[in-house]
Amino acid sequence: MKIRIVRAAPPKPSGPTVVSGRRFLLVWVGLALSSLCLGCGPGTPSPSAGGKLQVLATTGMIADTARQIAGEHAYVAALMGPGVDPHLYQPSTRDQRRLREAQLVFYNGLHLEGKMVEVFESLAKEKSVVAVSADIPEERLLSWADAAGMHDPHIWFDVALWKTAAETIVAAFCEADPQHSADYRANGAKYLIELEKLDQYCRQRVEEIAPDRRVLITSHDAFHYLGRAYGFEVVGIQGISTETEAGLRRLTDTVDLIRARRITAIFPESSVSRAAIERVAVDAPVKLGSELFSDALGAADGPAGTYVGMIRTNIDSIVEALSGESK
Repeated sequence: MKIRIVRAAPPKPSGPTVVSGRRFLLVWVGLALSSLCLGCGPGTPSPSAGGKLQVLATTGMIADTARQIAGEHAYVAALMGPGVDPHLYQPSTRDQRRLREAQLVFYNGLHLEGKMVEVFESLAKEKSVVAVSADIPEERLLSWADAAGMHDPHIWFDVALWKTAAETIVAAFCEADPQHSADYRANGAKYLIELEKLDQYCRQRVEEIAPDRRVLITSHDAFHYLGRAYGFEVVGIQGISTETEAGLRRLTDTVDLIRARRITAIFPESSVSRAAIERVAVDAPVKLGSELFSDALGAADGPAGTYVGMIRTNIDSIVEALSGESK
């Protein structure tokens, strides 16, 4: 039986239908990953003739995590490159061909890739299409009253939540390629340890900022999971989706907040227009900190070219700007 793991964001009527043939019971300890990989239906996709499973992920964060878990047994590509905004992304004809040719597809879910919903629905009829957010408990997701019941999709900024996403990826690899499940489990266990170290690094660095200076103002509402996890008050000039433009009232309120709280720096983002935040910086006035990586990784050969590197780069930039460090 072909296993399909697709879950829509709750409760958005236009989202993908849940078509998963079976729910994986995920646990938090890396050594327990073995329980996720027992059994596989005869109809699951087999590796390509070259011996490697062909995998396509939507974002760089997902693709990098999948590579760490796949090791030598899969070829993993990202649909969206550095600086690409997944909120606005529409797959080209070439992209749709790549999606059809892939044996396993990973996407974020929670409507991050909002313009690809119909594509995922169609693909799920013929192959495994996996939302990496599918097994995160709903009570751990953030949402706002003005977001039409949708949850904030930027889960990767809470490293603990991303551990659950990694476990979901391990389970999907085991289902798709049971012959190498022991390696997927072992790689997953190592990666969970690396994520635990990353989480501790973030917590230690944030301690360098005085509590009253832990205010993070960014181009759009991408960093609330980071704020909850590591103790920041977060203000996004635009909404959760970059389709939402910053209104005059929000710009004015942000300027007033900066002046009242004597905030020392605000942050542009790599995949969002700088126009609104540059206007705030001039009106406040306030320093623009280093550009943060929000919805996409940096260049593959740069410090933010991996998920772990991107999180470390962002935390370092935030701490340097808000604690008064010099680069």
